[in-house]
Amino acid sequence: MADVLESYPQWLDGAWLTIQLTLLGGALALVLALIFGLAGTSRHAGVRILNRVYVEFFRGNATLVLLYWFFYALPLIGLEFATIFAAVLALGLNVGAYGAEVVRGSIQAVPKAQYEATVALNFTPFQRMRRVLLPQGFALMLPPFGNLIIELMKGTAIVSLVGLVDLTRVSKNIQGNTGETIAAFSVALILYFVIAQVLQLFVRYAERRVDRMLGRRLPSEPSLSTVAAGSPGAGVSG
Repeated sequence: MADVLESYPQWLDGAWLTIQLTLLGGALALVLALIFGLAGTSRHAGVRILNRVYVEFFRGNATLVLLYWFFYALPLIGLEFATIFAAVLALGLNVGAYGAEVVRGSIQAVPKAQYEATVALNFTPFQRMRRVLLPQGFALMLPPFGNLIIELMKGTAIVSLVGLVDLTRVSKNIQGNTGETIAAFSVALILYFVIAQVLQLFVRYAERRVDRMLGRRLPSEPSLSTVAAGSPGAGVSG
């Protein structure tokens, strides 16, 4: 066990690479999830088709296969990526497809009365999304997004198969050098667990912040009954 713990610089380097891949892959996944998730709520059939093509293709393929495609196959046709970039692409594209469904479902879960109120107020589609639907939908997105970012973090272990020295590769290297199988992989388990808990703390913090913001905003948000009562001709009988 002492030999395993004395290799702490390797553990720190491996943990840092795992965190980098998680943050970069998570950022890409979030951008893709918002773009294609909002596309899934569009009234235009062509835009919704783009959503379905992206979601079904990348959700239906294994992250490892995507990584091998970017790392081994594309260079054969002249498209060569840095290893870490290929890993971020594979992770972000795969998790972003799941995230797009979270975004689409969260937006559609906003009460219909809120949408009807924005129509009555003559909001543009952009104003409806920015001022009412997206803020309320975002509160619904955060818990599943937290699960997805932790799943992405655990999925970074596949990069050890293309030469990146993440936590999984470090544990294998130390196990091979010291013969301490149980100790090496126990340290890896603990470090993955710690990173997951830190990510979960950030998600919980974001949830509380969003809840407080919505708690301040929702009382002033227009409701359908308020709009109807204040609209021209309200209360005037024919």
